[in-house]
Amino acid sequence: MSELLIISASLVGIALGIGVGYFVRKQIAQARANSVEAKAEKLLVEAKNKEQELLLQAKEKAIKVIDEAKREEEERRKELRQIQTRLEQRESLFDQKLLNFEENKNKLEQKVEEVKAVRQKVEDIKLQVVKKLEETAALSREEAKQQLLKQAEEESKLDLFSRLSKLQKENGDHFEAEARKVVIDAMQRCACNHANENTGTIINLPSEEMKGRIIGKDGRNIKTIEKLTGCELIIDETPGMLIISGFSPIRRRVAQIALEKLIKDGRIQPVKIEEFIDMAKKELAIDIKQAGDEALYQMGITGLDPKLVSIVGRLKYRTSYGQNVLNHCLEVGHLAGMMADELGLDPFAAKKAGFFHDIGKSIDHETQGSHTELGYKILKKFNVDEDTAQVALTHHDTSPPLILTKLVMAADAISASRIGARRDTHEEYVARLEELEKTASDFPGIEKVYAIQAGREVRIFVRPEEIDDYAAYNLAKDIARKIEQELTYPGEIKVNVIRESRTVEYAR
Repeated sequence: MSELLIISASLVGIALGIGVGYFVRKQIAQARANSVEAKAEKLLVEAKNKEQELLLQAKEKAIKVIDEAKREEEERRKELRQIQTRLEQRESLFDQKLLNFEENKNKLEQKVEEVKAVRQKVEDIKLQVVKKLEETAALSREEAKQQLLKQAEEESKLDLFSRLSKLQKENGDHFEAEARKVVIDAMQRCACNHANENTGTIINLPSEEMKGRIIGKDGRNIKTIEKLTGCELIIDETPGMLIISGFSPIRRRVAQIALEKLIKDGRIQPVKIEEFIDMAKKELAIDIKQAGDEALYQMGITGLDPKLVSIVGRLKYRTSYGQNVLNHCLEVGHLAGMMADELGLDPFAAKKAGFFHDIGKSIDHETQGSHTELGYKILKKFNVDEDTAQVALTHHDTSPPLILTKLVMAADAISASRIGARRDTHEEYVARLEELEKTASDFPGIEKVYAIQAGREVRIFVRPEEIDDYAAYNLAKDIARKIEQELTYPGEIKVNVIRESRTVEYAR
């Protein structure tokens, strides 16, 4: 029983504890809730106050921005009004100037019409005066003009002659000195060897017995050599040598190489002759190519077609009046380049044009046509520039179109006129002098003509009763011009007209 009471009392205690705990917890929770609401309400009030302050600040800033914008707009409007005012002033000024221009234009047109009218009156008066003069003098205007000019020329002939002679002497001396300076400087700087070649090549023999072996049985070997090379072998009593004779240097060179190989080999017979001649031709082709390469290297010319290089190398075995054409082209190229440099022209273009000016001579013995035309075709075929091709075409013309051609012509004349550079036969020399004398003697009033200084000067003696000093001056110019047009010659020819009057009387 007591245990039940204890248990009951315990349960009642527990129940009372639970109730008291619940009440206490409820009170604590109520107190906490009241405290949070108070804080939230306080925060809400503070947020509303902050919002009011921000709104006031934003309104103040907005008012400031609006005021600033209004002020800027007012300033822009003021500037626009000022610009508009200036434009209106300029427009009115422009209108005024336009009106003044139109007025001045009208005045000028009126003055032009007045000037035309006055000019027409002057022309009419001039025509009337000329007509009256023609009626009075019984001469037309052109006849009177010619008569007046003729009379003036007759009256002032002596003064005109002396003035012309003085001017010609002064200008001639000056330009001749300058030209001589350029030419001599180029000649001194380009001291090339004279390339005067013969039409024969000498082969040294190791023994006299070799002559018989070269001739062969019944002349079989020598006939084979001459037939295959196109050259003539001259074997005479001269000890230790034979001569290869022929006009073609290429054929002579083939024969020379083949004979040297045959003599060294010792087996001289038709089969070996054909074999060594074929070998000689191949070696010559290589030599021609090397000669072209070396010549172009000396000129500083690169980038050419190999076929054109071989054509250039062929000039090594081509002669003109006994002068080696390849050496001549090299000399002309150097001279033209030096003179062009002195004259302020392009030295490389002059050097290139001078070198290629006789390129046509490499094939002119084998192809129909002059070497100038062939040279132009060769250079155009291998896409060489037009100026160089034109020089090759026109370097023998009397009046070439390019200054470059005239420069190359001068260099060509210098190279050809060097002492010993070219060879001339006696018949050709005499024919050239006779042609020069005949050309100069075709004018009236000439008594005697002499070509001297190997054709470098021609002296003309005139009849003094038919030719006066002024006419002698004109005669010298006319003869020089005719020689330039009709004759071909290197360098220049001095025309010397001599008018001499002698009076002889004897005292007895």
